[in-house]
Amino acid sequence: MSITPEALEAEFSLTTAATRLDFLSRRDNGDTALNTVRDDDDPWSATLRDTGTQLDVHEALELLALGEVVSRKAHDSQLVGIRAALRGGADWDQIAAALGGSPQQAYDSFTEAVARQLDSDAAASARELAGSRPAR
Repeated sequence: MSITPEALEAEFSLTTAATRLDFLSRRDNGDTALNTVRDDDDPWSATLRDTGTQLDVHEALELLALGEVVSRKAHDSQLVGIRAALRGGADWDQIAAALGGSPQQAYDSFTEAVARQLDSDAAASARELAGSRPAR
């Protein structure tokens, strides 16, 4: 099985993907040493001394793919959030502040998401709700 964002995206909701991502991120100790095989006389006691945890290759690749899944799903939720903000009376300056960008960037991101995610009727309604592109 190949570990890709596309494979995991269908399998995990945003909440589940974020929870698994958090679990894997916390489980790795961040050590930069290569994984090596040790030959200890007493493997049981050596296991007790080795409290550091490192992700195996499968888990590390899953961590990377889940990060992308969470990013994509969170980005897709912007459309819902922006539409709700506009319906509630927010202006593009307020929306841009919430997104950490300029009003023009927020508007452009919104119109791109509308074109990508909505059918023609819903897209027309969303564009009407958005109004004209904010001036610089």
